Amino acid sequence: MICIDLLGLFLSLHIAIFLRVHLCSETMPIFNASHTEQYYWMIIITIFIYVFEKIYFIRYDFWSDTRRVLKGLALSFLAVFTVITLAKMSDDYSRFVIILFFITATFLVPLFKRIFKRLLFSFDIFKIKVKIVANSSQYDVLYDEIKNNWYFGYKNTQDAYDKVIISSKNFDVHELQQMIKKFTNTTKDIYVIPYIDYLDLSHTNIIDYSNIRLSALHIENRLLNFKSNLIKYIFEKIVVLLLFPIVFISHLFISLAIKLDSNGGAIFKQKRLGKNSQHFSCYKYRTMFIDSEKILNNYLKNNPDQIEYYKIYHKYQNDPRITKVGNFLRKTSLDELPQFYNILLGDMNLIGPRPYMISEQSKIGQLNEELILKVKPGITGLWQVSGRNELTFQQRVDLDTWYIQNWSLWMDFVIFMKTIKVVLSKIGAK
Repeated sequence: MICIDLLGLFLSLHIAIFLRVHLCSETMPIFNASHTEQYYWMIIITIFIYVFEKIYFIRYDFWSDTRRVLKGLALSFLAVFTVITLAKMSDDYSRFVIILFFITATFLVPLFKRIFKRLLFSFDIFKIKVKIVANSSQYDVLYDEIKNNWYFGYKNTQDAYDKVIISSKNFDVHELQQMIKKFTNTTKDIYVIPYIDYLDLSHTNIIDYSNIRLSALHIENRLLNFKSNLIKYIFEKIVVLLLFPIVFISHLFISLAIKLDSNGGAIFKQKRLGKNSQHFSCYKYRTMFIDSEKILNNYLKNNPDQIEYYKIYHKYQNDPRITKVGNFLRKTSLDELPQFYNILLGDMNLIGPRPYMISEQSKIGQLNEELILKVKPGITGLWQVSGRNELTFQQRVDLDTWYIQNWSLWMDFVIFMKTIKVVLSKIGAK
């Protein structure tokens, strides 16, 4: 993996130098491309920082791995400019090349890692054998993740294992301690998943009370923190401004398609629950026929089982009210685009819990309601990219509370990227 990162960084540097020589020679000072080796120390610094980030010692999933890669590049960027400034070597190096090198590496290094790991882990010899120890439904969750997430390079096994993952749920303390002691005698790497599974402990701070030999986890709801809200606000406003031209052009085509497909206007609005339980008008594209209530009543008379189905999933199977264009818009989540107007009005964020209907407030549960309705709803969120069509209403609530309790700017970035993937994959499927 060090070799593949070196290759990605080396290629990024030479792409930056190539662009500097061939595209900017007329508008910028003369650049001597014969001494490219003087930039190689930047690559070495980046690799050393990756080592300190433990990228080569622990196997992460793609998004966790990429976060550490980008963090390493950011620290390397700061280190390089600090060295050049303090050593007064700014005249010896092209700032354009350095900046372009790190920008190119931001895309190439994660891409090279993904391609190479896909190839590498297609052979069992490079996989780590993992034994799962669990006494709850988490066993199936962990088993499926190891089986389906090839980026880890793990292989499920019960014998001759290299690593043990223990889910502490439903084990008493004494039993868990004995298990850990047992595996410690024979296995180098043991991972214990704590009983508290509704918190992302990777973002918590561990406080050590050394005198009494105890440790405490500092848990913070970042979405109730002013600084975090300001960062989220700035990040989302930048993204919204960048997306606005695309959204506007899409709006013209979608509105025309809706009107050609069925009678009625293109925009539909409905009262939803906002921050602090305030009601607001949530805008969407119309995806149903205008006489939808009559169509639904006839459908439920012929399909009474759908009443119970709705109580669980808060939707109907093969909903007859939905138009052809509406079906496409819903599957791709493009029906949510008019909510950019809600963002401009200040009712919603780009990313957050999806706005609940007013009739659903009592079903959320008081404790969950106090948490979920403390923040603005979003156009997209964790529920949207986690297989929303297959999830129950309670699972949706659980995802929303998990998002709020464990929010980070990186999580918003991952949700945003996964939303793009969901939309594009659904369009491709159509």
